[in-house]
This record gives sequence, structure tokens and C-alpha cells, in this order.
Amino acid sequence: MKRIAYFGPPGSFSDESARYFFAGEEVEFVPYKLIYDVFMSTVSGRTDWSVIPVENTIDGSVSLHLDLLVHEADLPIRAEWIYPVDMNLIGYPNPSGAPEDFSHIRKVLAYHVASAQCRQFLRERLPHAEIEQAGSTAEGVRLVKEKQDPRIAAIGTAMAARIYGVDILKARIQDHPDNFTRFILIGQEVPALRAAGHRKTTILVTLPDDYPGALHQVLSAFAWRRINLSKIESRPTKKKLGSYYFYIDIEAPLESVLLPAALEEIRAIGCQVRIMGTYPSYSYEPSHSEV
Repeated sequence: MKRIAYFGPPGSFSDESARYFFAGEEVEFVPYKLIYDVFMSTVSGRTDWSVIPVENTIDGSVSLHLDLLVHEADLPIRAEWIYPVDMNLIGYPNPSGAPEDFSHIRKVLAYHVASAQCRQFLRERLPHAEIEQAGSTAEGVRLVKEKQDPRIAAIGTAMAARIYGVDILKARIQDHPDNFTRFILIGQEVPALRAAGHRKTTILVTLPDDYPGALHQVLSAFAWRRINLSKIESRPTKKKLGSYYFYIDIEAPLESVLLPAALEEIRAIGCQVRIMGTYPSYSYEPSHSEV
């Protein structure tokens, strides 16, 4: 049976997205407490694939995860999917019975990314509560269940609330309703996946040191061929100050007619090009939301 690593414990957003992506498949989901261990489990062969969040509508790219993908885990991207992330206030109701009265809550356990995406709600509805960092959204909910203290709540997923048997006190508390996270699937093996609407390619480009205007030339190689780039981001190479590589998402598969020629043109001016993956891209479909 294939094994899928994700950032856990069970009930995390990574768990939700992995189960959506592999809906109906006979696979084993393996949670890890540290994102580094998620990567390394697949590098070492203990798992077949890893599910990694790399970008969010509100917070942008997850730089740590991109750096681990580039510098630590030489694993190709096999798929991506864009998953809606709803933050929920999870805990025990006010003993007074008043609906949506959170005055009894004195502490909110939240993964740092989750609390950052719910600042407005926390400021307006829970200004009196202490915000304490949890290892993950699911870990916060697990601790609420363990402590069984009405004064302690957590920010987490609806799945975590079901798993641990704790109430959702307020749903969709994120500051922005259209909150999506981009997850990628990495691993050596090509998974058997359902058909996708389109395919993408991700590359890393390192510019030559002695070629003025090299980045302009790189972008021009795509522009005149009308190849769309959905993302370009600079990250330090970690070799010397001022040295960067460019992480580029391309809205075309590697086998498309024009893309190979564009990559050869880039290499011809002295750029180093690393193919991170060419892969199907999926969007969330409500019919697969329950598994």
C-alpha cells in the first residue's frame, strides 16, 4: 500500500487536502509533527509521496517549504491542487448558553499561520483572550479536547472538530473568505491520477554573473512565444550575498510545442535551468470534500 506523508496530526489542513486528493484510493496517510520530517520521509523512501503546502492566498509563498524543496529534497513535483482553507473557532460553548458569546474563552491555541489569517476576528471578538502558538491547527484542537476546559479554544479545521469531538463555535473566521492554499505532491514515483484540466511546469533559473539584462532575456524567451508565467519569485541561493535563483511556474507542460525551445534559449545565454516538475493541476471540487 502506498504511503502519503503530511504535516499532522490527523485533522490538519494538509490531512484534509491529502484525503481530498486521494479520495477513493487505497493508501495510508502518515502524519509527521515537523515539516522537515515530511520531506525526509519521502527522500528516505519511508513514504511514497509527501503533501506540502507552498503558497496561500493571504500569506503568499511558504519560503521555508520552497527552500526545503530546493536545497534538501531532490524530489520532483508530481501534482498540485488548490484547496479552500476555512478557519474555525473550536471549543466548548459558553456555560451561560448564550450563542456566539465568547467571553468565557481566555486562551486560543493556534498555529501561527492560522492566527495570522484570523487577526480581525480575534481582535474584534476575542480581544481579551491570550493567543498561544500550537504545533499545528490539528494539535491545537487535540489539546482543547485533552484539557476539556471551556476557557480554552483553538483555531482549526472542521475535520479536526469531528475527529476530536469538539464543537465548532464559529465557522469561517478567516479575514478573507476566498482563502486558498496551494499544495504540491512530491515523490520519485509518478502517481496514477485522475485527469486534470491543465498541466503546469515549474523550473528554477540561476542567472549568469556576467550577463547584464539576463533576467529580461529570460522573460523575453517566454513572452515572445506567448507562454504564460503564473509565478516568478526570487530566493537566495545560499552561496553568497546577492546571489539568487528564480522560481518560475509556467502554464504549460514540458512536452508542449514551444516550451523546450524557450528553455534552450535561456540556457544559451548561460543560465542554469533545473526542472522541478511538469504535472497536472487540480482545483477543489465539492463532490470530493467528504472522504
